[in-house]
Amino acid sequence: MSGGHGSRPTLEAVAAHAGVSRATVSRVVNGGAGVRAEVRDRVQRSVDELGYVPNSAARSLVTRRTGAVAVVIAEPETRVFADPFFAQQLRGISRELSERDMQLLLLLLEQRRDHTRIGRYLSGGHVDGALMFSLHTHDPLPAMAAESGLPTVFGGRPGWPGSEREPRPLYVDTDNRGGARQAVEHLLERGRRRVAVITGPLDQTSALDRLHGYRDALGVVEADPALVAHGGFTAEGGERAMAELLDRTPDLDAVFAGSDLMASGAIRTLRAYGRRVPDDVAVVGYDDLEPAAWADPPLTTVRQDVEGMGRMMAELLMRRLGLGPEPATPEGVPTSVVTPARLIVRASS
Repeated sequence: MSGGHGSRPTLEAVAAHAGVSRATVSRVVNGGAGVRAEVRDRVQRSVDELGYVPNSAARSLVTRRTGAVAVVIAEPETRVFADPFFAQQLRGISRELSERDMQLLLLLLEQRRDHTRIGRYLSGGHVDGALMFSLHTHDPLPAMAAESGLPTVFGGRPGWPGSEREPRPLYVDTDNRGGARQAVEHLLERGRRRVAVITGPLDQTSALDRLHGYRDALGVVEADPALVAHGGFTAEGGERAMAELLDRTPDLDAVFAGSDLMASGAIRTLRAYGRRVPDDVAVVGYDDLEPAAWADPPLTTVRQDVEGMGRMMAELLMRRLGLGPEPATPEGVPTSVVTPARLIVRASS
């Protein structure tokens, strides 16, 4: 049923159809309180039958909300669209926001001047909150979000200057240090004695924590520089890092790569050098993204629930905004969620 002759049904038409006042319909469609459940259900049935669509501009004036969340990834588009990690995290965020009838606006950092553009947008009242991840140590975005007062949830343990001060940032992370420790302990248990590591950017807490987990498993304060190379969380970086390691330490018999992409690049280099995986060199990655199981040989890796962490970030923000299952109070909203990491053993080790 429609409002007649192609016209959009009005708030008044819904009120007449449901047998309630215009004000009651307004409270229902804008999520207001003070409406009995049976009346709310009757209004919702009329909304559905008439095909009424609330005017978003008017709704924003009433609720003081935009119905949108900014998702800020502090990486260029070439990195974001080449790495399946970001696709999985965005999938989780998108699914949670869709369930709350919220829109996702994706903002990427292509160059340094984009910080100013994004900071201006976030402080301009265009969104109700922000989700930020893949941040680097000296990234100005967290300070910009704090100055604007915009509710923000971060992906990854905060590591920027001032993040230890109150109020503590809201964040979702995985046990990167514990996961890396599991990976290297597994290699040692398999009898490997010269275990190298390929790290991500060490100005990101995830990469730094994984390096610390590698050291923990070896029982050292500082790693042997000859066994450490930097791969930038990319397949190409993993290829280059593996070549550096083989040139410096040709007798290495295992490598822990801090991401599946870097592990895949390392395996390509090992093949080019005539090394067999795992006979000559065992390889363990991190993430357990879908391509890990398709690799040749299938990749031993540390599983983190990337999509689940995306959902948790969005849920934490909704709760902070008072739109989730718990009230927006300091007691009701946790300041952080750290998910477990689990080793998945396959043929590469």
